[in-house]
Amino acid sequence: MNGLGNRFAVFDARERPVRLAPEAIRALGDDGAIGFDQMITLERSPRNADVFMRIHNKDGGEVDACGNATRCVGWLVMGESGRKTVAIETNAGLLGAFDTGAPEMVKVDMGKPRFGWREIPLSQPFDDTRAIDLSFGPVDAPILSSPSAVSMGNPHAIFWVDDVEAIDLVRIGPILEHHPMFPERANISLAHVTARDAITVKTWERGVGITLACGTAACAAAVAAMRKGVCDHAVTVTLPGGPLRIEWREDGHVMMTGPVETEFVGLVDPETLRWSATEKGAA
Repeated sequence: MNGLGNRFAVFDARERPVRLAPEAIRALGDDGAIGFDQMITLERSPRNADVFMRIHNKDGGEVDACGNATRCVGWLVMGESGRKTVAIETNAGLLGAFDTGAPEMVKVDMGKPRFGWREIPLSQPFDDTRAIDLSFGPVDAPILSSPSAVSMGNPHAIFWVDDVEAIDLVRIGPILEHHPMFPERANISLAHVTARDAITVKTWERGVGITLACGTAACAAAVAAMRKGVCDHAVTVTLPGGPLRIEWREDGHVMMTGPVETEFVGLVDPETLRWSATEKGAA
């Protein structure tokens, strides 16, 4: 499946477990195999949610949140149940997915963002994470500086720029992802506010690299811009793969609306890692 080009291999482990070693995940995630940004495993929820969603990045490491994948999983489970809303448990908490009434468009309640330096987490204290003391490049003329820091269940650093394409994020992203400021590494975004209701974002995802879309980065950039007072509380965030609608409600919850797509359905042999597509475009 994909959400705005952010690619997922979704494994159904509700009847029998799926446990793949990191090297197996990396092999399947390679573009010469299935090719994906994250591997998603659907499991039975210990908290009586409709499903538990386990997330592994392409590098094999487990992470707690993925907004685009949450929309895809919500769409799958709503399709199975025939209901208009479902509850999805993740390591980052309980999330809700909602049928918007438009074909293959899903709204997800991504929960409340966290701004405390320990919650993000950062390696040193900051009273105000709207702009932290971090820069990249020469001291007297840094290429990037003063990012906003946010957790959307995973850590994000958002650098405010005039042109997201003017910075070589492929080169800079992995350096900043592993910066000592981020003890759990971080997703690194470039963001340009183009209007009170519009932001352009490009993201280097930790453990993945450049992707066409990152849902949690869109949410993080939106709420960071809102905290800085440069955007309204409902914005369109345009990523390389397309737009997401982000709303930060008065109750503190972040709502994300965007499309989902099923590319194919297939089978994988967990021993040999051989795989085959059995059904194309099973949307």
